[in-house]
Amino acid sequence: MRLRVEFTTEPFDLDEAPAHAVVAREVVEAAELDEVDVGPFGNTAEGGAGPVLAAVDELLRRSLQAGATRISLQVNVVEEGER
Repeated sequence: MRLRVEFTTEPFDLDEAPAHAVVAREVVEAAELDEVDVGPFGNTAEGGAGPVLAAVDELLRRSLQAGATRISLQVNVVEEGER
């Protein structure tokens, strides 16, 4: 099964990426995922269920430890051929 996760961490800082956002980016970029798209207001990562769920677990734990006060995420099953 393939999954796509979309997430944001808060609070936002338009002048400089806060520590929790940097940590979240590092987690998804280091994970064994097929696709990662990091942006200023939202992030997307896609891959097999195991790697995506492991990355989500680490992302939640480390981002909260780094000062995130809210993490919004959505996980979707990606059908074969859908991208």
